[in-house]
Amino acid sequence: MDAIAMGGFAMWAGFLGLVLSCLLLDFFVLGGNKDKKISLYSAAGWSVFWVILAFAFAGFIYWDNWVLSGAEIAKQKTQEFITGYLLEKSLSLDNLFVFLLIFQYFQVPAIYQRRVLLFGILTAIFLRVVMILGGAYVINHFHWVLYLFGAFLIFTGIKMIFIGSSNQDLSKNPLLVFLNRHLNVTKEHSGHRFFIRFQQKIYVTPLFLVFCMIELTDVIFALDSIPAIFAITKDPFIVFSSNIFAIMGLRALYFLLAGVAERFHFLKYGLGLVLIFVGCKMLIEKWVTVPSSITLSIVGTIVLLSMLISWMVPLKKWAKKNP
Repeated sequence: MDAIAMGGFAMWAGFLGLVLSCLLLDFFVLGGNKDKKISLYSAAGWSVFWVILAFAFAGFIYWDNWVLSGAEIAKQKTQEFITGYLLEKSLSLDNLFVFLLIFQYFQVPAIYQRRVLLFGILTAIFLRVVMILGGAYVINHFHWVLYLFGAFLIFTGIKMIFIGSSNQDLSKNPLLVFLNRHLNVTKEHSGHRFFIRFQQKIYVTPLFLVFCMIELTDVIFALDSIPAIFAITKDPFIVFSSNIFAIMGLRALYFLLAGVAERFHFLKYGLGLVLIFVGCKMLIEKWVTVPSSITLSIVGTIVLLSMLISWMVPLKKWAKKNP
């Protein structure tokens, strides 16, 4: 059974204030609103910063629950947060590959990618609030939905392992076809602008299409990640905070890993196994309770092993053995 849910009004307001402060600092002080290419050094620094901040918040969760409910619940809540954060962070890695594909397809200059991802994060946070609170409401009132979530995660994991995400032809993407058919789209980029006025008409630029595709990718990603984290905990605040920390660090992680994305060719198999595991955990929860510590160990081990094997077995060598 889950411990009592944490996160009263003060906790939610404080966390949202922290997130807003970080976004404002990034946008107005650190140049997030400017067009510039992100260096590998800067991306690495921000990636480390978000990881440290997430674990510092985990420490705060432990302290808050220790004061209110004792050491046992504090340990459980902290493990749930770290497991959820690790799960969301791992699943987001697969999302980065799709971002890279979208930017390459639209030939988006590197100096504009940062701005698109920043606006994408803002929209993603709003969507996460709606989806997580909605998911929590549905689970609390219709508990049988958990079994549908579990079956869906197992199906998605199996599909990821045996089918994977082969190269997509974005020109045939339904959303992109719809937007090109119903909007006036310019052929060239116009700086960082999403809209321009020409001959008394409003046109959208390819960068706006990129933004729409990024958001569609995030929604599809959330359909996997949010049910998965509800297998870890039913506490809406833990689900939301771990989710948001993973999203906030996604942009820096993209610029850090974009150049070596192909080196993680075994990651999809690891993520598939993770989804199958959490799906099974969700299905058997009524009869078998898997402790948070074991869940954290299993998820962490699978992800780390898949990344380690990716580095040990280069893609070219794997392709030769598996034509």
